[in-house]
Amino acid sequence: MEMKVQIRCQTALVMVALSLLVIGSHGQGYDNTTIQDSSSFSWPDGKKMALSLTFDDARVSQADLGLPLLDKYGVKATFYLSPHLMLQRLDAWRKAVKNGHDMGNHSVLHPCTGNFDWSRETALENYTLTSMYNELDSASKIIFKELGVRPVSFAYPCGQTFVGKGINTRSYVPVIAELFESGRGWLSEAPNNPMYCDISQLTGMELDGKSFDEIRNLIESAKITGKWLILAGHETNNNGVQTSLLSTIEAICKYALDPANSIWIDNVHNIALYVKSKKREAPY
Repeated sequence: MEMKVQIRCQTALVMVALSLLVIGSHGQGYDNTTIQDSSSFSWPDGKKMALSLTFDDARVSQADLGLPLLDKYGVKATFYLSPHLMLQRLDAWRKAVKNGHDMGNHSVLHPCTGNFDWSRETALENYTLTSMYNELDSASKIIFKELGVRPVSFAYPCGQTFVGKGINTRSYVPVIAELFESGRGWLSEAPNNPMYCDISQLTGMELDGKSFDEIRNLIESAKITGKWLILAGHETNNNGVQTSLLSTIEAICKYALDPANSIWIDNVHNIALYVKSKKREAPY
C-alpha cells in the first residue's frame, strides 16, 4: 500500500511539473510579438504608453551635455544622484531642479556585490538592512541640503536588491518601499506593466550604447501592450563606455513628443504618482 501511495505521489508531481513546463514554455522567451492585454489601464490624454529617461550617478557629462539637450525639448528626466559626483556640478543640478527634473537617490557609496573588484570595500555582502537604511537616509539628507529637494525616487546600484550572504541574505526592497516612492532596477528584460508592477522594483532597460532604431523597437513593443518603459543610462556623450548617445537621446525626445506617436514621456516621479493613483495605492 505504501509503495502505491509513493507511486501516485510521484506521478502527481510529474504531472504538475509537466503542466508548469507547458504553461511556462513561453515565459522567458520575451516574445515581443505576443500581445498581452493591458486595456484595463488608461494613460492620460489617450496616450498608449509611458516612457521615462533615467540616468545614474550624477556624472559630469549629464550636467554638461545631457541636461541642456533635454531642456532644449522640455523633456523631464530622472537623475539618480551620487552625492560626491553631484557636488562637482552643483549649479547645474540646482538648475535641473528648477526645470522640473526628478532628483533621485543612488546611495552614498554605490554598494554592489563584492564579486566586482572595484566594489570589494563596499560589498553588499557586508551590509545589513540597518546600515543600508542609514546610508540611503544620509544620501537623501545631502541631496536635500544642497538642492532643497527630498528624493522620492531610488535606483538600486548595479540593479542588485540584497544585503548579506548565505542564510543571512536579505532583500532591501522593503527599505526602499519605506524610504521612497519608487525603486528602479537595471539591465531588466522588459518594461513595466502598470497594473501589476511593484513601484519599489521597477524594471529599467539599458539605454547605454543603443541606437535610436534599437530603442524605437523597445518603444513600439511597449506601446502595443500599454506598458511603462524606463530607460536607464550613465554617461551622456557622443561616444564612450557606458554612454547613452546624445544622438539617440535627441531622437527619442523628438519621437516621443510627436503627438502621432501617443507617448507620455515624463520623469519617474510623475508617472509613478499617476500609476499609484490609478491602482488606488496610497501616495508616497
